[in-house]
Amino acid sequence: MARDGDQDQGRRGRRGRAGSQPRPPPAAGPAPTAALLHEAALNHLARFAATEAGLRRVLQRRVDRWARRAEAEGTAPAAIAPQAAAAKAAAALVAQRLVASGVVDDAAFAAARARRLARAGRSRRAIAAHLAGKGVAREAADAALPEAPEAELDAALAYCRRRRIGPFAAEPPTPEARLKSMAALARAGFGRDTAEAALEMDPAVAEERLIALRRG
Repeated sequence: MARDGDQDQGRRGRRGRAGSQPRPPPAAGPAPTAALLHEAALNHLARFAATEAGLRRVLQRRVDRWARRAEAEGTAPAAIAPQAAAAKAAAALVAQRLVASGVVDDAAFAAARARRLARAGRSRRAIAAHLAGKGVAREAADAALPEAPEAELDAALAYCRRRRIGPFAAEPPTPEARLKSMAALARAGFGRDTAEAALEMDPAVAEERLIALRRG
């Protein structure tokens, strides 16, 4: 009987939730201040690594959301625009100050992200494009990229393992399959010599190299 009562209560709860009105969006309020943006920046950094440019974009998107809510509430766009511009300028200053204090470090971000991506099978070219997209300056990105040809080969092997091609293929590849594998590695940003070396490597040797790569 208790079980039936629980089921009835659960059904009533579901009906109540289904019939309830959606919660209204929060009021826009005043434009985000520097103090509010600083707090938002710290909250974001507690969860995610970020570059100066990336953090600035996060904060400026917060300002954009405020502007959309304010306009939806009937505030004139002409009144919103200068407040949004001032808030975005404050967002940029918040990001700059966090860089100056060492909380945000583009070089450290680039080094850590480059190592992780290389272990995941990303080529130097792909890593460079990723770091550029994150707003890392060219000098910091170049310093973070693995330079040794052996490191690029290890990344190609990691790519092969993820795609189950080359030494990690279930069956010996046909000439057609090998050409497709070469094309896939080329699209991933690996050079011809690196791609050929990865595809032709003995499976046991390839596995040993990846184990050593994971161990650091």
